[in-house]
This record gives sequence, structure tokens and C-alpha cells, in this order.
Amino acid sequence: MRWGGNLRKLLPAVFAGAVFAQMPPNPVELTREGMDAREAVQITPNIYQAVGFGNTYLVTTPEGNIVIDTSSPGPAKLHVKLLKEKSAAPVKYIILTHGHGDHTGGIPLWKEPGTHVIGQKNHVDFVKYQARLNGFFALRNAAQFARERPAAAPAWPGNEGAKIEPDILFGDRYDFTLGGIRFEIYATPGETPDHLSVWIPQWKAAFTGDNYYESFPNIYTLRGTQPRWALDYVHSLDKVMGWRPELVLPSHGRPIRGADEIARRLTRYRDAILYVHDEVVKGMNAGKDVYTLMREIRLPERLVVGESYGKLSWSIRGIYEGYAGWFDLNPATMYDSPPSSVYGDLVKVAGGPEGVTKLARERLAEGQAVEALRLTEAALAADGANRPALEVRLRALENLRDHCQNSNERGWLDYSIGETQAKMK
Repeated sequence: MRWGGNLRKLLPAVFAGAVFAQMPPNPVELTREGMDAREAVQITPNIYQAVGFGNTYLVTTPEGNIVIDTSSPGPAKLHVKLLKEKSAAPVKYIILTHGHGDHTGGIPLWKEPGTHVIGQKNHVDFVKYQARLNGFFALRNAAQFARERPAAAPAWPGNEGAKIEPDILFGDRYDFTLGGIRFEIYATPGETPDHLSVWIPQWKAAFTGDNYYESFPNIYTLRGTQPRWALDYVHSLDKVMGWRPELVLPSHGRPIRGADEIARRLTRYRDAILYVHDEVVKGMNAGKDVYTLMREIRLPERLVVGESYGKLSWSIRGIYEGYAGWFDLNPATMYDSPPSSVYGDLVKVAGGPEGVTKLARERLAEGQAVEALRLTEAALAADGANRPALEVRLRALENLRDHCQNSNERGWLDYSIGETQAKMK
């Protein structure tokens, strides 16, 4: 069975190549693997894009081709077919903007004898980190993306167990020329520590990976991640803007054309990230706790970039805890008893799950769905099979999902809805 019950409306239209400002009213139900277009789009005489959740780009030259990002294993099969119809010349280089699976999954399909794979030097540590937590991420990804739950935890490969695909690794910059075209590759950390961007000065074209898409970025992703440093995004976007590109090709979404439009979009994106970072830091220095900052910080209208993939509140907490860690000055937090360890006692003092469930029902009727969730969590700690509490919990989750405009939030709500429905059975 799928986690999350009904296949939730997984991802907004950006990753199919459409406008990403907000979720459409009735988004199509799609899995990550099902979001790939059935054609390859010619962007310029020498650049082709296979559109999908993760785009694949083919750059042709008289001496052979370059592939930039390779999508996930499933979509990559289609991408290879579509792009090789445009040019069957040998693939001389594969360039990985970073080590996420929706960018590296198609490497075996593209790699030929003599093909070089290029990555930034932090790629090695990053893919080892991902492999080290392969079981953890397998469960989280199954939940968030409505996939089949693994039948068994994958074997732990150890701390160093990861396949390193790149045979060319660089620090700050790597250049090469193929077919008379110069390719400049720069370290641009942000989405990941190994992130890179590709600059073709002859065509004024920049391939920016995941450091820009049309939503506030996933500075913290709910499936779990190492800290993503907001100032890395800022400095990397500054670097790209310094090239004055006239064509930007992100790994998710449509290309952006025109120097002025690119400058406008990337400047707003950079400034939005910097604003949130600075407000968090100011709040920390003023002694404010993370929940206060999650409630208080809002982007000014001129910097609103949408929250259909990344979300401000998660990013605020990610920045806060990335700087300071988990301790919140509460002495109880120092010990191994979680808050839920006393939920049953509090419910008992309150007269049992019935009274707490009644209060949860009232909170939900008042539009406080999150508070209702908290109360049902307490009631179910006292009686995990309490039917009325499960019913209120289900209604609260469905209420939050019905008002949700963020694809990742929707994924976790659908997962929790499925879990609650299973308990009710």
C-alpha cells in the first residue's frame, strides 16, 4: 500500500515546466516519476531540455555532447530517448550540478566509454552522507513523495559506502573547451554543499541547478537535510548575476531569457533569502525563541516569491537551528524524556481522552487545526485507539490539507491522513 492514503497532489506546475507562483486550484495528481514531458524542447540551436521534475540538458558541439544533470532513474530513460533523437553524438562530459538523486539517477544511461563525469569536490562527502543515512531517507522519501514503503530497511553501507561517479572533481573552478565552446564551471554552494553552476560565456548561458526555482527555497526540507546556509545561496546568486547572463537554465522549471528579466528575478530571490536570514539573526540576538520568529517574520511584498515548494517558517527554523542547534533554554529539553512522555498523565488529570477530544473539536471549529492536532496527540497518547480522537485528528489533517498551497506540506499531511485512517480501521 502507498503511504499517505490517497495519492496527494504532489508537486506544483513548476517541475513540469509551468509557472510556479502558487499551487493551481486543482493540481493534477502526479508522482515525481510521472511528471516528465513527452518531448525535448530546443532552447537554442545547441541546447535542448528534457522537461521533468528534474530537467536534463543536452549541449551539442561539433566534437561531441555535454549532458548537464541526468534526472531520476525512471524519467532518465525517457530523457535519454528524447535527447538522443536530437543528437546521437558521443557524450564527452556529464556535469552534475549537485548530488541529489533527481540529478544523478541517469548517469549509467548516459555514460559511455570515455565519458567524463564532473562534480564539485564536496560531492564525495555529500553522497557519502546520503548513503550513510540510506534507510532514514528511504522511509522519509516514501512518506513525502507517496511512494511504496520499503519492505525492509536497506543494508547500511557504512560511513564510507557510496559510489563516486565523477572522475573530475574541482574546488572553486574548472574550465574546458569542446568543439570551440568554452565551459566554465564554478562552485556555487546553496541547495547542497557540492552545488555548482555552469557558465558558457560565448552564449551568455548559465545553468544554475537548484539554487533558483520559482518558490522560496527549501533552506530546510522536511524529509531531512544537513543545514543549508542561507548566505551560501546569497553569495552564489551574486556570482551568477555577476556574469550578466542572458539565458538561465534551472534544473527545475523553465529557462529564463533576457538579461533584465534574469537580473530582476535573481535579485528578488537573493534579497528574499537575505531578508529572512537577517531577520532570524536579529531575532536571535534579541533573545526571541524560534517559534516566535516563525510566527513573526514575513517577507515584504516586493520580495514575495511564493511558498509552493520551500516554506518561510521551515526555513526560519532551519536557519535558527543551523546556527544554534536544538537547545531552547528549557532545562527539560536537556533530558531524554520527550514532551509526549507526560501527555497521558495530563489527559488523566483532565478527566480522560473524552474531555481533551471535546476541546480539540472546539479548537477545530474555531479554525485552529494545528491546536486540534496537538490536543488529539495528547488524547491518543492516553488511548491510542480512541475513535473520537482519531476522527477529530483526521478532520484536522484534512482541513490543513484543503488549505495547503505547498507541495511538501501536502505530502506530509497526506501521509499522516493515511496513517490515521489505518489506525481507524
